[in-house]
Amino acid sequence: MRTKTFPREPPAAARMVEEIVGCKGSRAVPDRVRHGVHRPGTLEASLAGLPTEVLNGRVRRLARVGILERIAYPEAPPRVEDTLTPSGGRFARELDGIAAREPCGATTRRGD
Repeated sequence: MRTKTFPREPPAAARMVEEIVGCKGSRAVPDRVRHGVHRPGTLEASLAGLPTEVLNGRVRRLARVGILERIAYPEAPPRVEDTLTPSGGRFARELDGIAAREPCGATTRRGD
């Protein structure tokens, strides 16, 4: 009788990609931050159609996995800015590379 073997747990980088990619806004947020959109209000305005609650959730998730860093300045009124971490910059460049390899107009179907 054969025993069934299961693949080992994926590496940490693979788990991070699984957690991030596929979530609405997860590709756009690092891209906007990389191109100079650092303030939450400006980020929200640049992503029209993405609800504030969803955007805030994506920013928190990206910060939790080390893609973004939120910097709070001790000012009145309070000011925060989001920046890419070094690994966040690499992640954004990798996503660019993947997007560049995808043919224009290509679509994927679930289950393929």
